[in-house]
Amino acid sequence: MATKDTGFVGSIPTIYEQYMVPLFFEPYAQDLAARVGDLQQGLLIELAAGTGVVMRELLKALPSAVRLVATDLNEDMLRVGASRASGPSLTWQQADMQQLPFADASADVVVCQFGVMFLPDKQAGYREVRRVLAPTGRYLFNVWDRLDLNEVTEIVSGAVGTLFPDDPPRFFERAPFGYFDVAAIRADLEGAGFQRVAIETVEKVSRAASAESVAVGLCQGTPLRSEIEARAPQRLEEATAAASEALVARFGRGPFDNRMSVHVVTAWST
Repeated sequence: MATKDTGFVGSIPTIYEQYMVPLFFEPYAQDLAARVGDLQQGLLIELAAGTGVVMRELLKALPSAVRLVATDLNEDMLRVGASRASGPSLTWQQADMQQLPFADASADVVVCQFGVMFLPDKQAGYREVRRVLAPTGRYLFNVWDRLDLNEVTEIVSGAVGTLFPDDPPRFFERAPFGYFDVAAIRADLEGAGFQRVAIETVEKVSRAASAESVAVGLCQGTPLRSEIEARAPQRLEEATAAASEALVARFGRGPFDNRMSVHVVTAWST
């Protein structure tokens, strides 16, 4: 499944963990973990685990009788994740979401935080999850709502785009924020064989320490960095500064609220 949009490699995972996780991902990791808190035993598999923010919450929410497997496409992300979350019930494993290395009907729950947007073939990815789920299993994942409902990221994307008017980077629009249509999500899941689907839009607010920290996270801790460097490697700091100033113009130089909108999906095998 490797594409330019899934390349969380090099220094990106460390910056991602430092800047992106607390601002964007931790609030929704807590939400996902709470939704599976009733699981008392069996196997839970996480897809696209990244640097492990969901797994850290799951370790707190679930008993040790639940076996946990955290997977990601990128070994660099897994290394950071494994350094921050460990335990006798937890295994870290490299895996492609479209070719899962697990037996049929082996998992009780599969979770995925902000990963399905990157699947080239959504229904194929969903069919793989349904294959590994037990007949009574469930699949929980979340995806970003529209970019214009996630203002902080929209501002950064626009600011970086102005530096490359002939070929603006469109990572955010194309990948993380490109799969927000609830009807399409439901149709893809039903097309993959899931019998019941529930979708809830969840809004949360986190607190950004500064415009600069947000700009560093989004410009240097995501594949947007690769898009900038592919156009002009010497302009990464310039792009980060432009994003920071655009955020300052909107929110000021001090801490500010980051308002987010996300769809949380639960799909049952039967």
